Amino acid sequence: MELTIFLKGILIGFAMAVPVGPIGIMCIRKTLTEGHLRGLIIGLGAATADLLYGCVAAFGLTVISNTLVSQRIWIRLVGGTLLLFLGIRTFRAHPADPKLHINSSGIFRSYLTTVFLTLTNPLTIFAFIAVFAVLGLGTGLGYFSASTLVAGVFIGSSLWFLFLSTSVTLFRKKLDLIGLRWVNKIAGVLIIISGVIVIVSLL
Repeated sequence: MELTIFLKGILIGFAMAVPVGPIGIMCIRKTLTEGHLRGLIIGLGAATADLLYGCVAAFGLTVISNTLVSQRIWIRLVGGTLLLFLGIRTFRAHPADPKLHINSSGIFRSYLTTVFLTLTNPLTIFAFIAVFAVLGLGTGLGYFSASTLVAGVFIGSSLWFLFLSTSVTLFRKKLDLIGLRWVNKIAGVLIIISGVIVIVSLL
C-alpha cells in the first residue's frame, strides 16, 4: 500500500516537473554556463517548492491554500516582476570560461530564489489536488501515507531535474565563451517573456 503511494508520488512529481517553463530554462542555462551542480541546485529548489505545495494538497491544509489563492494576484505579480529582473540580469551576464573551476558561492541564494519563484504560482496546489484525486489519492490518507506521497513527489521532481541537468551537461564542453554568451542572451529573453506573460495574465 505505502509502496504504491510512494511510486505514485514519484510519478506525479516527475510529470508535474516535466513542462519546461522559466525554472526549466534557468536549470538549463545554469548547467550550461556554470556547471552541473548549479543546475542541480535549481532543480532541488523547484522540487522543494513542489514538496511544500504537495504537502498543502495531501494534508488538506485548506486555510493555507485558501490564503494563497486569495492573494494569488499579488503573489504572481511579485513572481512576474522577479522573473523580469532575473531575465534582464541573465541577458546581461558574462559567462565564465567552462574550462575554469566554477566558484561555489551563491548556491544557497540560487536555491532560495528558485523555491520562491516556484511558489509564486499558488494554482499549483489545485493541480496537485486534481492529480491526487485522479489517482485515487484525494481523500482518506493518514499522516504517514500523506508523508509517503509527498516524499515521492519530491523525489520524482528531483529525478526530472537530475535527468535534465545531466543531459544538458553533455553539451556544455562543446560551447566556447561566445556560445555561452548566446545561451545567456536566449535564456534571458525567454525568462523576460515568461515574466511578461505572468504579469499580462493578471490584467
